[in-house]
Amino acid sequence: MPGIAGSGEAEGGAPRQAAPAAQSRLTQNAALAPLVWFKTGGKAAWLFEPATVEDLAKFLANLDASVPVLPLGLGSNLIVRDGGFPGLVVRLGKPFAKVEALDATTLRCGGGASGILVSSTARDAGIAGVEFLRSIPGTVGGFVRMNGGAYGRETADVLVECDVILRSGARRTLTASELNYTYRHSDLPAGAIVVSATFRGEPGQPAAIQAEMDRIAASREASQPLRSKTGGSTFKNPPGHKAWQLVDEAGCRGLKRGDAQVSDKHTNFLLNLGNATSADIEALGEEVRTRVKEKSGVTLEWEIQRVGVAK
Repeated sequence: MPGIAGSGEAEGGAPRQAAPAAQSRLTQNAALAPLVWFKTGGKAAWLFEPATVEDLAKFLANLDASVPVLPLGLGSNLIVRDGGFPGLVVRLGKPFAKVEALDATTLRCGGGASGILVSSTARDAGIAGVEFLRSIPGTVGGFVRMNGGAYGRETADVLVECDVILRSGARRTLTASELNYTYRHSDLPAGAIVVSATFRGEPGQPAAIQAEMDRIAASREASQPLRSKTGGSTFKNPPGHKAWQLVDEAGCRGLKRGDAQVSDKHTNFLLNLGNATSADIEALGEEVRTRVKEKSGVTLEWEIQRVGVAK
């Protein structure tokens, strides 16, 4: 792999030095569209799926510092541009998707664990306060990085600490206070990959926790286009405003560009109706931003991460 310090390349293009463990996988020219919710976008130069934290740390330590690295969770809040990602994509799979209760109020969660798994494990252990994660279509790593939240709660309310692998391959434990959380933002170092996190809730009754999860699930079903190719919430809520309302007031409900469309059901969601390109989706988002600015004077900020190069 280009960028492995002092390694050269083995037959087929795989790196000799920093070779992954037997259960880890390294794929060249890996298609990313099947791995993201929009089902669009180009390929990654390399896709690394580590089997262990140690293997991930070793691999990054031997990777040239000039090679860009992109952590990938469920691909729900992401646009991969049509020219692909010219670096290494790291996807944390099943080895990083475990969740366990440490005591009556604390959970240890792998960076690849989904919000549904975290909340259901908490329910079974009688831990309340993390039900909101049930509604966020992502993984623990993304929640920690973006201070993911919904229904009046956010990651900053429950995070105790997280373990990360830095871009250099070094391991660090960061407390919630060190991340300096604000709305949909943290000071997690660039290129750092969250491999686990500790969440703290409060004692609760499983039946009551399940009832709250059911309420959240029903609310999402009623208000969001869950069965569509989408990326989740497109824009951050500006101070004092709701993004969806600004989009609606700017006349963008149902607005199309190619096969990309602003959802009729929830105007802060963009949809791929079937054959949209990433360029269509991103351009539609920019048109929405322009119309909102002209109508209300408010500049919407993207919540969806946009990565890679245009085709």
